[in-house]
Amino acid sequence: MKLICIGRNYTDHIKELENEKPAEPVVFLKPDTSILLKKQPFFIPDFSDDVHHEVEVLVKINKVGKYIDKKFAHKYYDEIGLGIDFTARDLQSQLKAKGLPWEKAKAFDGAAVVGKWLPKTKFQNINNINFSLKKNDEVVQKGNTELMLWKIDELIEYVSKYFTLKIGDIIFTGTPAGVGKVFVDDQLKGYLEDEEMFSIKIK
Repeated sequence: MKLICIGRNYTDHIKELENEKPAEPVVFLKPDTSILLKKQPFFIPDFSDDVHHEVEVLVKINKVGKYIDKKFAHKYYDEIGLGIDFTARDLQSQLKAKGLPWEKAKAFDGAAVVGKWLPKTKFQNINNINFSLKKNDEVVQKGNTELMLWKIDELIEYVSKYFTLKIGDIIFTGTPAGVGKVFVDDQLKGYLEDEEMFSIKIK
């Protein structure tokens, strides 16, 4: 099982980090060891002083596929979730400045929160889902899948050119604006529409 993550998929987030708008999806991977275990807190790693939360809509792949055409992509998932791509921003900035891969900043142990899953039939339109993140009961990130530069089915088409998608693989579809530093004792709660999908304590 692998986590396929999409970067720079919301224009407002690209602007806040002063990145260039990409011509095609930015893709990176996280190993399964990066998944935060259920009911466990997130421990800020000792190699970073600036870990950021990035809330993202998730898609779980339900059958094996390669070179999937966009018009058939909807057949490869039936559940939608919400999670966090934790990012050691200070380490990421150092790596990017040297032209090096981001994995140490993105794929460390516990860096991927995977909340509960909902059937996609619960949503009238997969491309119009509101989602948000609260930090200590204050909304710090909110977005809508309508604002993605590349929608879910387009992402499945794109990534399946490079990676065979297997049952249980998870696609992190990108984060909207509002990313920010987490601190010890913060409480993070994620919502799809009005339904709580996860609650994480920072240690």
